Amino acid sequence: MQAGEQEKKDPGPLKGVRVLDLSRALAGPWCTQNLADLGAEVIKIERPGTGDESRHWGPPWLSDADGNPTGESAYFLSANRNKRSVAIDIGKAEGQQLVRRLAEQSDVLVENFKVGNLARFGLDWATLSERNPSLIYCSITGFGQDGPYADRPGYDYLFQGLGGVMSVTGAPDGLEGAGPQRVGLPVVDLFTGMYATVAILGALHHRDATGEGQHIDVSLFDSVMALGAGQISNYFLGGRVPGRIGNSSPNIAPYQVFPCADGEMIVACANQQQFESLCRAIERPQWISDERFRSNAFRLAHRGELEALLTEVFRERGQMEWESILSAVGVPCGPINDYARAVAHPQALHRGTRIDLPHALGSSAPGVASPLRYSATPVEYRAAPPILGQHTRSVLAESLGLEESEIGRLESEAVVECARATASSRGTTTADARLRDADVV
Repeated sequence: MQAGEQEKKDPGPLKGVRVLDLSRALAGPWCTQNLADLGAEVIKIERPGTGDESRHWGPPWLSDADGNPTGESAYFLSANRNKRSVAIDIGKAEGQQLVRRLAEQSDVLVENFKVGNLARFGLDWATLSERNPSLIYCSITGFGQDGPYADRPGYDYLFQGLGGVMSVTGAPDGLEGAGPQRVGLPVVDLFTGMYATVAILGALHHRDATGEGQHIDVSLFDSVMALGAGQISNYFLGGRVPGRIGNSSPNIAPYQVFPCADGEMIVACANQQQFESLCRAIERPQWISDERFRSNAFRLAHRGELEALLTEVFRERGQMEWESILSAVGVPCGPINDYARAVAHPQALHRGTRIDLPHALGSSAPGVASPLRYSATPVEYRAAPPILGQHTRSVLAESLGLEESEIGRLESEAVVECARATASSRGTTTADARLRDADVV
């Protein structure tokens, strides 16, 4: 789906909200991309010269119009659309003052610096809230703003281990490949970004009612603990430490992967009606009244026996045939797709999962559509992820009223950086001149 193809309705629900984004990597940018998709103006403050470190987490890289790698990583592209990039050195007094002035004009600020670091630059909550009492200031850290670990840094992988996720992910001991496994996606970063989004929306509602801003404390540690609520509740109530059970569910049976004649298939019976429908569809109606399987609790107690019996049945036919049979009677089931097959799935094609946005370097940046679907205020795909400093000049001029000569002086003194050249070795035109038409939010 190309940008602009969605039906034109009212502006996004956050139209008119300005977000100052001092975050980098994934959790913070994922949050601010959500806000940008909902119509907020997001100004991303980046370090001159290097920018957000995730720009360099490649390959793969976006190619320019001539097919040359640009140095813009797929990782960065996945979390930074609809934003304006302003490169400011906050280590310099004039850079700090520029950011403070932008914060005075902003509704929300999102940052993921170590606890206390921004106070050194006069960009902390206490300082900025005095200048802008209605500011919503969201801090995203590894362990939170207080506690014995508050000063420690951390990334998603660490928290998957620390928060217990890896202890319940992977094959159980005694089987081939046994051992803890990280989830194949940075789930803690992504959930933290989503929790931050929810927190900010709640704070905006409170601010609209009272005029008061507030400080939001979101951490990867708290998020991974919340993410594990189901398993932790099992531990609190059952007294047993959950372990790895591979592709099975700890609370439901059958709810797992089964081998078919030509591959593997997930079968997920979450209630008694679905289990009974399964038994009839596979021509084993006697299992409905079997004492071992007559309720979910009994099926869990006899999980091994049930798994062995179902495995024997499912091996008789191919995955697609079973999917047709089971889906016809309302039993949830499906294949284990790789991402090539997932994005080519008929439902993904129908829902417009892939979007393509014209990029400043002359090519098209592919991305994944937001799952948020509004009937009246649809998500907006306005601009591809920016190159570093793409909007420095325009934001300083439009928002802070700086003259071109003043911006030139700040650039010559390395306080700010304005986008200059394309990443292609063949590019000769200045990016800032090429980007005027794309410089809209």
